[in-house]
Amino acid sequence: MGDVSIPDGSDQVQCPQGGPVTNGSTHQVVILGAGFGGIAAAKVLANQPVVVTLVDQRNYHTFQPLLYEVATAGLEAGDVAYPVRAIVGRAPNIHFRLGTVTGIQRQERVVCFAERGLGHIANSEPCVNDLPFDSLIVSSGAVANFFGIPGAEEFAHPLYTLDDARNLRNHILLCLEEADGQRAHASDGTLNFVIVGGGPTGVEVAGAITELLDMAIARDGFRFDRSKARVVLIDGQDHLLAPFLRSARNYAMSTLRNRRVEVRLGEMVSSIGPGSIELADGTVIPTRTAIWAGGVTVLGTVASTFGAVSCRNGRLRVDHSLRVPGAEAIFAIGDAAEMRVSPDSDDVCPQLAQVAIQSGRHAGAQVLALVDGIPTAPFFFDDRGIMATIGRRAAVAQLPRGPILKGTLGWLAWFALHLVYLVGFRNRLVVLVNWTWRYLSWTSGPRVIVGLRGSNFDSNGSLPVRK
Repeated sequence: MGDVSIPDGSDQVQCPQGGPVTNGSTHQVVILGAGFGGIAAAKVLANQPVVVTLVDQRNYHTFQPLLYEVATAGLEAGDVAYPVRAIVGRAPNIHFRLGTVTGIQRQERVVCFAERGLGHIANSEPCVNDLPFDSLIVSSGAVANFFGIPGAEEFAHPLYTLDDARNLRNHILLCLEEADGQRAHASDGTLNFVIVGGGPTGVEVAGAITELLDMAIARDGFRFDRSKARVVLIDGQDHLLAPFLRSARNYAMSTLRNRRVEVRLGEMVSSIGPGSIELADGTVIPTRTAIWAGGVTVLGTVASTFGAVSCRNGRLRVDHSLRVPGAEAIFAIGDAAEMRVSPDSDDVCPQLAQVAIQSGRHAGAQVLALVDGIPTAPFFFDDRGIMATIGRRAAVAQLPRGPILKGTLGWLAWFALHLVYLVGFRNRLVVLVNWTWRYLSWTSGPRVIVGLRGSNFDSNGSLPVRK
């Protein structure tokens, strides 16, 4: 989901003059975040009697479920991103604003920005550059949660943004090149890829890296010893894919192991260094590629800064209509909010794209209810199932009713669903062609290293650790 992060407030100064001029007689709606939830809310409000400003610090929407494909050289970055203006630009009442939010003044109903290095002083008088609102929808997403593990934030590669995916792809491909060019690196951990977190993202990354290693040998002429390359998947629980039923978990486990992924369950990471991961039992795994899929938090995003009550991982507490208690005009959705699946349930909605989309649509409808002066309605989550792919012709699709789809059938269901939800006809067509060609030939995939500078290498010409 599009995230709106918070810069260091130590260098904030008074906002500059100049900014949007709003019509005070028209209901002003501000949506923070152009992820699944923010886009869904904007679409509900399109062509309605409100003025909407959609805010994000990036000018594109990211299809996060396919970031692992970018990271493992299956798709290009542009295949999973789409310009925000191209999504909502045709609605005359929706405006897009590129910027970084520094805070929200709830009482004054103002969103504060940092632009061109300038920001808003907390509790100061509003300035022209601030964005007033009558209703606010917080869809600011989440960021990686490293749980305070020493070295994790510094040395592990998260996979939550397009930049994360591109950086990880460059890193993996550089590891392959280095191991091929300097044979000593083939046994020093350069070819060890360790994924922390056994949820859908971790499982998908593990399967995709294994296929990439096989492809590198079979198709790209790499000459390192494939048997020395390790893909290790670590999780602190005693099973993979926690949201799935046992049969789906067992299928994922057996498929990964058959594809030479080392699965280590019930083990905790105690620290991550520049060249290794240490487990709680003292085991040290040499690696220069630690991939973090171990969870997310709202702490560090704008949702955690404006004094509202938060729950687990910083998610905002909301009422049954998704409003933030004590703030009549503020709604929180998607990863930013802890939502119940229904008013009479204690179960919390998972942090999934379908939850963000449904909550975004609901929040948009509730804003229109406020404008019309009618009561807001409670949110009900419609569970449409969960899916995870393990690689070529291997996936699990757990639907709310009916059997669990596994193997080729599950893979086809996963394939079709992701094409449907991918934003933009061009992206759907490109991804369909790429996936089909890869299935038929095994040769395609953007296995290219881009955006490098001389500083990407250390003084010996070797790949440095992430910093």
